[in-house]
Amino acid sequence: MNIKQIAKQAGVSVATVSRVLNHPESVAPETKEKIERIMQEAEYTPNWFARGLNFNKTKTIGLMIPHILNPANMEIVKGVEDVARQKDYITFMCNVENDPEKERQYAESLIHRKVDGIILISSHLEADEIENIYSQGVPVVMIGENKGKPNVPVVRTNCQQAIFKAVNYLMEVGYRKIAILYGKTPELENKRKIEGYEQALAKEGIERNPAYIIATENNIEGGYLGAKRFIEMQERPEVILATSDLIAFGVMDAMKDHNIRMPEEISIIGFDNIRMSNMVDPKLTTIEKPLHKMGVVGARLLFDMIEDADQKNQAYLELHRSKEIELQSKIKIRKSCGHTERLQEMFRG
Repeated sequence: MNIKQIAKQAGVSVATVSRVLNHPESVAPETKEKIERIMQEAEYTPNWFARGLNFNKTKTIGLMIPHILNPANMEIVKGVEDVARQKDYITFMCNVENDPEKERQYAESLIHRKVDGIILISSHLEADEIENIYSQGVPVVMIGENKGKPNVPVVRTNCQQAIFKAVNYLMEVGYRKIAILYGKTPELENKRKIEGYEQALAKEGIERNPAYIIATENNIEGGYLGAKRFIEMQERPEVILATSDLIAFGVMDAMKDHNIRMPEEISIIGFDNIRMSNMVDPKLTTIEKPLHKMGVVGARLLFDMIEDADQKNQAYLELHRSKEIELQSKIKIRKSCGHTERLQEMFRG
């Protein structure tokens, strides 16, 4: 059975069957289910490769991620994959491992494979390198803070504002000795977080203590080693604000190994709200980054650009390029931070 026969049996146009195959979200659920049932009964399998050749499309996209071992990245990946699967696209996932040269090589490889678009997460590529990808007819969307500032769509959260609010609330409940343990990667995002931290202190007239600002690797081991430096201080901080949940997990391990009670002696706050943050003991208070939603929004933007390129709609394509979508973060109050009830009241307000 071919696509014309399916359309005839379903009592719809060939264009409607085509939309079910390419843009199922644009078809009424009842019609979509009817067409899919007929295709299933007929064991109809579309020849995606042939279709790709006909439409000058490969039905593939590239997704470059900073590091595959970071669960936060994988939640973004899931958001992208969820949308790509709806569009019947295959995603080539490239593990950059925070290596700019490896990222450049992957970009070249994806272009040679003629992917229909590329999503970059916390990219190290310069603006001119990203513009070069776009100039070869490959739409690009960026997720997170990126080194380059080219004219391409960006989906991000305001990490600076999120940290500012968190530190401000901590000071309102009485904390004064607030430390920040930040990851060396992603560089620009963590720079923004430090700026938010310092602005909040300055707002309350609290002098910045350089000893309370420590860089480490963005993983559990980095959190553990950074926490040991705070533990060895004569005047320990009251709160350690980690710029990722992975770092926070390492901090918590170090506290347990040194018999330091949380939050009674030192409170811990993370950033990301990955799934494990609600499973550790004590459960981690963390700033939630809408990771899955970032992936979904980034992928939808990319497919909008791919479709506009298909239709040679240059005006709309240029409009997409200038988009910057900022998603909001919020704090998840749990047991690793003191004054839980008061903080919950303040954040509800």
